[in-house]
Amino acid sequence: MFVVVLAILAAGIWWGVGLAQRKGMLGPVVVPEQYRSLLLDAAATCPAVPVQVLAAQIAAESGWDSTAQSAAGAQGIAQFMPGVWHQYGIDANGDGKANVWDPADAIATAAKLNCLNHHLVRKAAGNRLENTLAAYNAGYGAVLRYNGIPPYPETRAYVTKILHVAKTIKMS
Repeated sequence: MFVVVLAILAAGIWWGVGLAQRKGMLGPVVVPEQYRSLLLDAAATCPAVPVQVLAAQIAAESGWDSTAQSAAGAQGIAQFMPGVWHQYGIDANGDGKANVWDPADAIATAAKLNCLNHHLVRKAAGNRLENTLAAYNAGYGAVLRYNGIPPYPETRAYVTKILHVAKTIKMS
């Protein structure tokens, strides 16, 4: 029941923000200066996912808050669950530690995971970028199981939101 309420609340918030953006009440999403080079460098490692899409993911996941922690336990600017971070987290800044709370590591890991998901969902029906985003949100196994975007309202809303926000991203 709690999960259903959260999904309805998230969809309502997403709908409200989307409506406000469509009506011109909200401007473009601006990437904070301190993250621009990190985004550009990370996106360059995965040309299959444009920098605007990666930026939209980070904006949606944490609102650029590197200390964000969700009620479900997702951590950092790219909102990794601890198990996912443990499996995929990389030390992108070379300080000797893969740290979910370090934006350099987390943004690079998000790009790495996008690229991995892009490869893993290559045989699923539908748009490959949409399936890649769905895999980031629900896991590539769910995308393969449903042969495309899973029928989860949260995942469907996530994919739509990311692609919509990506069109508004301003890097300067």
